[in-house]
Amino acid sequence: MNKTGNLYVEGNSFFHRMDGAIKLIMLLVWTVCTFLFMDVRIFAIMLTGGIFMLLSAGIPFKRMAVLFWLMMIFLVINSIFILLVTPRFGTSLTGSDTPLLPLGYNTINAETLFYVLTLSLKYFTLLPITLLFIFTTHPSRFSASLNKLKVPYKLAYSISIALRYIPDLTQEFRSILNAMQMRGLGISRSDGSLKVRIRNLSLVIVPLLQSSLQHVEMVSDAMDLRGFGTKRERTWYMGTPTSRSDKLTLVLCAILLTVSILLKLKMVQHFWYPF
Repeated sequence: MNKTGNLYVEGNSFFHRMDGAIKLIMLLVWTVCTFLFMDVRIFAIMLTGGIFMLLSAGIPFKRMAVLFWLMMIFLVINSIFILLVTPRFGTSLTGSDTPLLPLGYNTINAETLFYVLTLSLKYFTLLPITLLFIFTTHPSRFSASLNKLKVPYKLAYSISIALRYIPDLTQEFRSILNAMQMRGLGISRSDGSLKVRIRNLSLVIVPLLQSSLQHVEMVSDAMDLRGFGTKRERTWYMGTPTSRSDKLTLVLCAILLTVSILLKLKMVQHFWYPF
């Protein structure tokens, strides 16, 4: 969490200067294009482009490490689950069956293994653009840009508050956990079994909820005192005009979406399996 109390990382890259609503459109287009296909070749190209864009933003890896490793854990668990539950699912997609790893009750074949690889690469392709959006988008500027897209300003401001409060909630959780550990609450391996540690960790939930509700009430009272919501429109201190580069990015997103739809309809209609 930075000094502004959100996930935004200060910078002056092309993506830092980009309008928040345009970045949201870019993220949505990228997501749609990714889910149109089940082709490793396309995912490799998109992933390479996504990594290049993420690196150009100059975001330190340590700021993204938590989300990166959470994504990796999800991919590993998802892959293992598919291989154990449906070890021959790939056969239904390719029509071939190449036994690879016996499990006793069934056999994992090469087709399913390649399917899991493709699916993991599909999810991983979304990660660079998602991280780019999260860490280069200032909440206040994002809310102002959403309002330019005719999103009601109450909804836009709610999104801004949510983006600001997520890091605060994380910090509050750590503070409560540290305070309870100082009072003898054990969550490490030496403090008991997994069941005991989970029970101890669950004790943090009640004070965390109480603290969150108090924070919400304080913000709500402050907004009421300032007359928030009494008028149909409002101005934005962090609002910025749409630049020429933003418009160019919007055109490129439209081209990417069009090309992806044409590829899906004409050339890459099914799961790609090279063997």
